[in-house]
Amino acid sequence: MKEEKNPAVLVSACLLGVSCRYDGSDNGVPAIMELGKRCRLIPVCPEQMGGLMTPRLPAERREGGVYTKDGADVTEPFQKGAEETLKLAQLFGCKCAVLKARSPSCGSGMIYDGTFSGRKIEGDGVTAALLKENGIRVYTENEAEQAFEID
Repeated sequence: MKEEKNPAVLVSACLLGVSCRYDGSDNGVPAIMELGKRCRLIPVCPEQMGGLMTPRLPAERREGGVYTKDGADVTEPFQKGAEETLKLAQLFGCKCAVLKARSPSCGSGMIYDGTFSGRKIEGDGVTAALLKENGIRVYTENEAEQAFEID
C-alpha cells in the first residue's frame, strides 16, 4: 500500500455477508473482512445496481448476452450494473476489486458456460470485463490476498 494509507477496494457485497445473491443468500468470506483492516472496502452488487430484484432467477452468460434459466434476456440490467459499478470505482479511485468467482457479473477468468449445467469456461462476467477494460485489476475471493499488494 504505497500510494495511500487506506486505498479503496471494490468488493462484491455478497462476499461481505450481504444477502444479495440471486437466491437471496450470501457468500460471506471472513478472510475478506481482513482486507478492511488495510483498505476501504466499497461493497457493490452490480446485479442489484442494474435494477434486478433479490431473489431472482439464476443467470449465465452466453452468445454475448446474459440470460436467466428460463431464457429471459437480462443483458441490459447486467450492463447497467457494470456501468454503475465502474462509476463507483472511479469515484473512489479503486485500482482493484475482489469479486465473486464464476458470477455472470463478477466472475474473473472463469464463468459458467450458459447451459446451467455447472460447466465452467474461460471468460469474465460483465462487470469484471468492464473494470478490466478500464484498468482496474480484478481478483476473485480465492485471490483476495493479491489485493493487499496494491501499488
